[in-house]
Amino acid sequence: MPTIVWVALGGAISSAARYGVNVWSGRVLGAEFPWHTFIVNVMGCFAMGALVSLMALKLNVGPEIRAFLTTGILGGFTTFSAFSLDFALLVERKTYGAAVAYGAGSVALSLIAVFAGLYLVRSLAS
Repeated sequence: MPTIVWVALGGAISSAARYGVNVWSGRVLGAEFPWHTFIVNVMGCFAMGALVSLMALKLNVGPEIRAFLTTGILGGFTTFSAFSLDFALLVERKTYGAAVAYGAGSVALSLIAVFAGLYLVRSLAS
């Protein structure tokens, strides 16, 4: 099976899991705080760290399974895990300036982009 199909399958599975966390957290924890996003980000980042370490040190998996698990499953569950892994790899390579620029830049520019998108559509719609 082509790698893209593995990624798509993983994304479908984990998107459904993310929806389940959204529903569960809304019922159990309420909607006053974005618990659903907080939970999937923390869980996904922990899983990414554990999984990447296992695949590097213990598991002998091919590129299709690696893509299914990381890009598909964890990428569909939370892209914050991919961001966090990229940041960690920059730190482990001791490229601290790049890590800070990537981390701060990603967060700051992503927040600016959200507000820019909100502003653009709202100003066009009114």
